[in-house]
Amino acid sequence: MTRIVLGIEYDGSAYAGWQWQSGKPTVQSELQSALSKIANQPITVLCAGRTDAGVHALEQVVHFDCEVERDLKAWLMGGNSQLPDDIRIIWAKPAMADFHARYSAIARFYRYVILNRPMKSALLRTQATWCYQSLDERKMHEAAQALIGEHDFSSFRAQGCQSKSPNRLMYFIDVYRRDQQVIIDICANAFLHHMVRNIAGVLMEIGMGRQPVDWTDRLLHLKDRSRAAMTASPNGLHLGGVLYPEHYGIDRHPLFTKLPKDARRFD
Repeated sequence: MTRIVLGIEYDGSAYAGWQWQSGKPTVQSELQSALSKIANQPITVLCAGRTDAGVHALEQVVHFDCEVERDLKAWLMGGNSQLPDDIRIIWAKPAMADFHARYSAIARFYRYVILNRPMKSALLRTQATWCYQSLDERKMHEAAQALIGEHDFSSFRAQGCQSKSPNRLMYFIDVYRRDQQVIIDICANAFLHHMVRNIAGVLMEIGMGRQPVDWTDRLLHLKDRSRAAMTASPNGLHLGGVLYPEHYGIDRHPLFTKLPKDARRFD
């Protein structure tokens, strides 16, 4: 039995999310179908973090086991030849027997992109959330710093979130402007359902001047989802990368250099 790990990039606009669902198009079903053709046997892939409908990935990480030997190029080039244009395998590597795309991860990085201009975009309509009102990215960044550290994020979790604990460890969150885009880079050891989109919704309210900078801190202490902002659109959300212990040999996104050396896996 051989274990393979892949890096996957996808535009989630046409999919009902990552996870397989009967009768619906999903990223997982497309990827499993493509890999199964290369293996000539059924393949099941496990991912680092499930993404919702309309959410994208700059680098999702998945692993799978296979009873047949294939060259890495076969998984990479052959797999891509069987995939639709909005999903791409960007790298393939052999994995250690104890590697698990989800449970071996130390941290995950997400990027939320907001197009901040008076008119919508024809080109970024599914890749960014549009906000026509001017955003103060400096106030958004200041407000976001209250979220760093280990907290109960009940005010930022979906009502249907199935996680046993609302506690998460936020390593960093940066808000900055790049021309007409306001970008939120956020990294934690794990995320609750809709957590990033709920944080983005709160920060946008602050950026528009509708709420004070200390609102994020107050929401943390309230631990009440109903008191926070609406969930931001999935269009602007991108899974940016996943961090693993060095001995697994998986390249790290440069932003992970901000993490402390004692960064740990969330159990």
